[in-house]
Amino acid sequence: QVQLVESGGGLVQAGDSLRLSCAVSGGTFSVYGLGWFRQAPGKEREFVAAIAWSGGSTYYADSVRGRFTISRDNAENAVYLQMNSLKSEDTAVYYCARSRRMYTDRWDKEETDEYDRWGQGTQVTVSS
Repeated sequence: QVQLVESGGGLVQAGDSLRLSCAVSGGTFSVYGLGWFRQAPGKEREFVAAIAWSGGSTYYADSVRGRFTISRDNAENAVYLQMNSLKSEDTAVYYCARSRRMYTDRWDKEETDEYDRWGQGTQVTVSS
């Protein structure tokens, strides 16, 4: 059974950095694309970043491009989200997710339906 477990969230001040981790167990980690999403109170879950199965291509929401970096370590079965220059509007629960599709970076990365496994989320709170 595939499980995703996020960690690394916390309370920080605006301008600080955080690094989120997502440990994936079960399944074949290296053949799937992975993504990070977030959900703020009263809002829908939104796309943050994604990385192709090979790790060669990365994708970002406009709101985080240039501040956040997604990466993966296939040897450790983990995906990371480095978040710099945090803003109060980054406050949300952050989720990692696994794409439904193997061996491809051709999936609709911003659509939650394109992911079939989700973690439980980790809270990030940025105070201004």
